[in-house]
Formats: sequence, structure tokens, C-alpha cells
Amino acid sequence: MNLNKDIVIRPAEMDDADFIATNQVKMAWETEQFSLEFNTVHQGVLSVIENPAKGFYIVAVNENEKCGCLLITPEWSDWRNAWIWWIQSVYVLPGHRKAGVFGKMYHHIKQLVMQQPDVSGIRLYVDNTNVSAREVYTRIGMNGEHYRTFEWIK
Repeated sequence: MNLNKDIVIRPAEMDDADFIATNQVKMAWETEQFSLEFNTVHQGVLSVIENPAKGFYIVAVNENEKCGCLLITPEWSDWRNAWIWWIQSVYVLPGHRKAGVFGKMYHHIKQLVMQQPDVSGIRLYVDNTNVSAREVYTRIGMNGEHYRTFEWIK
């Protein structure tokens, strides 16, 4: 893939909901062989776009083609008296991988954090078996050594 250096990172709009939801279904299957129901995911995406308090999506566009997306959700940190933004639901179309799309999205988010005094950092979680994603996150300078995530999901 030949990545245009003028790739655009922009906030998601209502018209992006199908693209985002479709890619979330693909991502869940690719990374965890987990089957998501499209309509549920689509409603979840619309819920975020309609209610910015829940977070926000960004979309990467290369030569008028949407090629990636991710979700930012806020977490309040009493230790820092500031927000921490969690990167979630990362997806880059297969034909655009290894071309720097995620790096551009990450840099965009990092710049937004640097401009906002009430946001202190960025976190993400990754499935332990997703070695390629872990390598990407390490390469861009993120540290995966400090915390381990535990969960209970209904």
C-alpha cells in the first residue's frame, strides 16, 4: 500500500457509522474469533456519535477512501485530577496496514491530548495474543509494562 502523506484524520460523522460498525465486527472476528451482531454494534456506534460524553471516533481517510478508525473513551483519574483517554476499537483496513495509518491516528490523538489541560494521557488494552498490534504500540512509544487489565463482562 502506498500511503498518501496527506492522509486526513477527522472526527467521525453520522455517515461514518456503517463503516465503523462494519469494521468493528471484522476486528472482533480477526482478533478474537468473536462474532458480533452488526445491528447492536451499529446502534452502539450511533450512541457514541450522538452523545460525545461517551467518547468520540476518529476516521482516517487516504485519497478519499476511509481506511481506519478508532474510538476514544474518557476515564476520570482522581490521581491526576484529569481525564485519561482510552483508545479502543482500532481498525485499519487490511490493504492499508503497515502503511502508518494507526501511527497517524495515534499522533492526532496525542496532539489533541497535548492541547487539553484536563487530559493527562492515553491508554489502550490489547489482547495478549495480538502480537502484531502489541509490536505496533511498542514501536510508536507506548509502554505496556505498567498495568495488566482484568475484566468481568456480562
